[in-house]
Amino acid sequence: MKIAMVSEHASPLAALGEVDAGGQNVHVAELSAGLARAGHDVTVYTRRDDREQPDEVRAPAGYRVVHVPAGPPRPVPKDELLPHMDALAKFLAREWAAAPPDLVHAHFWMSGVASVLAARAADVPVTQTFHALGVVKRRHQGAKDTSPPERIRLERLVGKDANRVIATCSDEVFELVRLGVPRERMSVVPCGVDLQRFTPAGPAAPRGRRRRLVAVGRLVPRKGFDTAIQAMPGLPDAELVIAGGPQEGKLAEDEEAQRLLALADRLGVADRVRLPGQVARKDMPALLRSADAVLCTPWYEPFGIVPLEAMACGVPVVASAVGGLTDTVVDGVTGRLVPPKRPDALAEAVRGLLADEALREAYGIAGSDRARCRYSWDRVTADTYRIYERLVPAAALNSKETG
Repeated sequence: MKIAMVSEHASPLAALGEVDAGGQNVHVAELSAGLARAGHDVTVYTRRDDREQPDEVRAPAGYRVVHVPAGPPRPVPKDELLPHMDALAKFLAREWAAAPPDLVHAHFWMSGVASVLAARAADVPVTQTFHALGVVKRRHQGAKDTSPPERIRLERLVGKDANRVIATCSDEVFELVRLGVPRERMSVVPCGVDLQRFTPAGPAAPRGRRRRLVAVGRLVPRKGFDTAIQAMPGLPDAELVIAGGPQEGKLAEDEEAQRLLALADRLGVADRVRLPGQVARKDMPALLRSADAVLCTPWYEPFGIVPLEAMACGVPVVASAVGGLTDTVVDGVTGRLVPPKRPDALAEAVRGLLADEALREAYGIAGSDRARCRYSWDRVTADTYRIYERLVPAAALNSKETG
């Protein structure tokens, strides 16, 4: 099958941990790689954000990446990209008029806007994965939400116009139904985890005598790293490592990093809170393995890949009971779920874990088993492809090949 992935701001080739580079980048990269391994022809369309980027790149995993000229060739915050979606849609329409794919899979709402417009003329089916929803973001961020005012209306239209919506968790299905997207046109396929890279066996990053807590993600307020820091006075024997954001040398220029460090200083825990900045993908398993527990404390989370990576490494997870985390982390089995924005509840749950080595080991084993049984990228790829097959029947593919 010839598959077009559209991921306007999240390139599968981007370095992870910066403001607009995170779980979506991983999802697009791993799904594209899995489909390419299965013999499919996959092209990822993403916006050119650097003048030096070539028009096309063949990724080592076998899929093609096309850098689309839509807007200025420099980084632009994703919430400012909507005016450039018309250019993206026109580029895709020209590409697909000449050589249409069998199916389009759009990632994020703006990719959906461009894909639905471009696919109409080519009569190509569109699947949509939102990765995050504007209605949820607005509920939690209120006036601080920087999304375009049209976002929720356009998400509703994309959800209704797409041939199939692939939600990443059950909570997202409920939100989409409230938006008016028909339940019968939705499927749930979670994100996955690289089980070759993230394993219980392997080196662990060096650490001192203190118990180690690790948190990972983009340095943005909704990730709730401040909740983890606020729990630290109640965990006097532990250190907290928050990995993500720009490279360590540039943390002084990062507003959120400075806010978190200032909070740690005010609470008297600055000597036990460390921000190493962006951690290379290859070094992430060792960092996770060095932890007694991994903390995932966002206000809301559409899915959350970090808990899966920790579980695959055999490390217990303490997470906010929000969004996709309630699907991933099984409370009392692979870790603990706590209310969001409750540092007292977080500290209590972590204290219980740190005091019980057998419990940590049991959670770690259960988490590793769950990651391997349910969240391998091969399984996620196979589940996604079964949805594609419902939209592109074998008869249509055979007629193309013999025509």
